[in-house]
Amino acid sequence: MSSAAWSPPARISGASYAAVAVTMAHYKAADSKREQFRRYLEKSGVLDTLTKVLVALYEEPEKPTSALDFLKHHLGAATPENPEIELLRLELAEMKEKYEATVEENKKLKAKLAQYEPPQEEKRAE
Repeated sequence: MSSAAWSPPARISGASYAAVAVTMAHYKAADSKREQFRRYLEKSGVLDTLTKVLVALYEEPEKPTSALDFLKHHLGAATPENPEIELLRLELAEMKEKYEATVEENKKLKAKLAQYEPPQEEKRAE
């Protein structure tokens, strides 16, 4: 380092000084917005979640062929369920109940039908 004291630059014209001031104000505003956004992401847990998923990808012994698919899969597991998926699960449960009821009804009808039909051996004798 030099031991000379700092000296301001040679004269700056009024217009140049104003341009520098405007440019610096613009950078400060942009930095302020970035900082606000960063705090928002931090408060909402986005930064932690992304960090965890990226660490998991880093620690994978065999890297997946698609890092983006890996991220989507691991982030999708952490997000609340899609309402459409929940509706499909409910519909599936209803269909399973209807299926079980139909199978039970089919068994009863076969048993009832067997009462009115002669056994297979009697049919062959005729």
